[in-house]
Amino acid sequence: MPSYSGVWSLSQQLQAQGQGNWPDARAIPAELIIVAGGGSGGTSSFHGAGGGAGGYRYISANLSTGLALTVTVGAGGSGNSISGNNSVFSSYTAAGGGGAGAYIVVAKDGGSGGGGARSATTGGAGNTPSTTPAQGYNGGNGTDSGSYGTGGGGGGGGAGASGTTSVGGAGGVGASAQSAFLAAASAGVDVGGTRYIAGGGGGGTYASTTGGAGGSGGGGKANDGSSTSGTNGTANTGGGGGGPESHTGGSPGNGGSGIVILRYADTYAAATSTTGSPTITTTGGYRYYKWTGSGSITI
Repeated sequence: MPSYSGVWSLSQQLQAQGQGNWPDARAIPAELIIVAGGGSGGTSSFHGAGGGAGGYRYISANLSTGLALTVTVGAGGSGNSISGNNSVFSSYTAAGGGGAGAYIVVAKDGGSGGGGARSATTGGAGNTPSTTPAQGYNGGNGTDSGSYGTGGGGGGGGAGASGTTSVGGAGGVGASAQSAFLAAASAGVDVGGTRYIAGGGGGGTYASTTGGAGGSGGGGKANDGSSTSGTNGTANTGGGGGGPESHTGGSPGNGGSGIVILRYADTYAAATSTTGSPTITTTGGYRYYKWTGSGSITI
């Protein structure tokens, strides 16, 4: 479309309208929660670390009316040390969580970093790419000491814990600053009356019952006394997958899928159209639109 400034002629306006580039000039103040898919845990011949949580972003924005705004909900990483996928609302993006480290496999950077493991002990970097405020934190470090070492926990809304000689690192605690927002939209995980989302996966151990706990907010726990496999991150929380004790055949937990939530005051009209079948709720003076799959909205 040509770039015009100042006063537009009638013919220029008609041309822009015909090209679909003439949105309603009004803007609606709105709030967004965008959570990307979490990274999967790692597996090797010994143990694996925990996957990083998907990036968590809370954004206040003025949204243009009359335009279809696209929504993408990122899937969690599935398999060994696989990073999660980004979630997007219009021009705003949350980065997928980093896949976990595993033996000599280096932990991946992401919205939150994957945990480090044996022989590649450094956890992945969170808040990658950088946002302000940070969308996530670093994964915990693994250790190469003890019989076979342990895995670090994946990062989340807080940093993942490092593994010790006998205990896997706990996943980073998820974000909770917008607890009331999450509760009104029936999103996140309730822990003692507070809603958390985007928790990191716990780090695995070798032949031990003390795998790392999943971070509050959907992080998958690592291997424990009842299973050698890591637990999947919870769907639609961006939780990281837990690490396994893979020497006896355990598998890494997959990352949880992300979520996108929009709210604005109910004094503004409802959306004129949506796709992707969002859950729509009006409560407490707000309209909420919650996507667990990709779609769009026109306000």
